[in-house]
Formats: sequence, structure tokens, C-alpha cells
Amino acid sequence: MFSHRLLRNAIVLAGFVAGGHAHAQSHIVTTAKLDWSTAGQLAAEAVRACAAQGYSVTATVVDTTGHQQAVIKGDSVPLQSLSVSYRKAYTAYSYGLAFNMDTTSELIAAKVTGPANGALNTIPEVLFVPGGVTLRRVSDHAVLGGIGVSGAPGGEKDEACAQAAVTKFRADFR
Repeated sequence: MFSHRLLRNAIVLAGFVAGGHAHAQSHIVTTAKLDWSTAGQLAAEAVRACAAQGYSVTATVVDTTGHQQAVIKGDSVPLQSLSVSYRKAYTAYSYGLAFNMDTTSELIAAKVTGPANGALNTIPEVLFVPGGVTLRRVSDHAVLGGIGVSGAPGGEKDEACAQAAVTKFRADFR
């Protein structure tokens, strides 16, 4: 009796081990994101686009974890532009992913900013202000992150600089 139970338990255990081994690859998650070089070029181009119009800005690129991947700060931007550009990038990424929209302006226009009391704006890192653009892979439109720009006199100008950078490098989003 004891050996029969031991044999049965050994077979069950062997099945778990074999099954676990066969499915080991299914426990690995891979996430697409821009490489550091492209992220840096994208942020630099956004700063360059605004500088050409006389605006000193900060541009931040976030990856699919919502963390900063690249930050380029103009020569004379105010301190708050660093956190604001990050929050715009984060919002464009996270809410662009959730609502399938490409800019923070689109999110605002679609009124996905939450209830009238502004409760979503109290979530850390979220900022519904123009100036963020969702980064998407060319082939399947999958979200790769976001870029946020801050420092120009008006969010629409920030967003135009971010969009100019995305347009220039979009072909590299493969």
C-alpha cells in the first residue's frame, strides 16, 4: 500500500515537473520599447524643434514601464518643466494605451480626464495638459511609450514639438 501511494505521488510529481518544464517559456514576458539611442534622439529632436521657434523646453521619453528612458533639458527651462514633461509623457503613454488615443490633447478633447471633480489629476504622475504624444510601433500600432514636452508658452506648442519629433523618427519605431 505504502509503495503504491509513493509510486502514485512520484508519478504526479513527475507530471508537475515535466509540465512545469514544458511551459517555462510561457512565464517570460517580453515588452517592446524603443532602444535608448532612439529615445534620446527623439527627446533631443523635440527640444531642437522648440528651440528653432525660440522656446527652451524639457522633453522626456517614457518606456512601457512608465519610467523615464531619456530626458533632454533645454538650456534655460524652469525647474518644473522636468516633472511636467515626465507627467505629460506618462499620461500620453498610460492613457493613450487605455483609450487608444495619440496625444494628451486628444484625451482632453474626448473628456477622458475623469469626473468633473478632477479626481484623475490627483493620481501621481498623471497630468491632463497638452504636450504629450503616445509612441506607437509602425507595424501594428502597439504602444511603445510616450514623449512629453514642457516649457513653451502653451501646451499646444509643447505638443507640436513632441509631434514633430515623433513624425521625424516614426519610421524607426519598428
